[in-house]
Amino acid sequence: MHTHRLIVVLLILPILALIKSCQWAQPRFVLAYLVLISLVTYAAYWHDKRRAQAGASRVSEAILHFLELFGGWPAAYLAQQRLRHKTIKRSYQMIYWSIVGFYQYFALEVLLQWRVLHGFLTLFR
Repeated sequence: MHTHRLIVVLLILPILALIKSCQWAQPRFVLAYLVLISLVTYAAYWHDKRRAQAGASRVSEAILHFLELFGGWPAAYLAQQRLRHKTIKRSYQMIYWSIVGFYQYFALEVLLQWRVLHGFLTLFR
């Protein structure tokens, strides 16, 4: 159950930012994209786990991170927890959590109308 709570908390800022951003995008297309990237990401983790168990060639970590970066990070988190895959490898987790952190930061910026970045940049003027 802990897994589900964490992903819900991590989704709060991005969902709020997405709602705010849907002024310029069709919500049904955004939702369709998110469902598709989530399914593809989960399937890629599942496939990689099966290939690892069979000792066969694997899905590259670069592809998994690419899918996470393009919106599949929540599905990746669920896949990691449910499939017990990629959870121990520190180098992988560092990149994964950097992507999650980027999404949190980006969502905060969207919600605050880029005030954090603007404030930071004014320090260097």
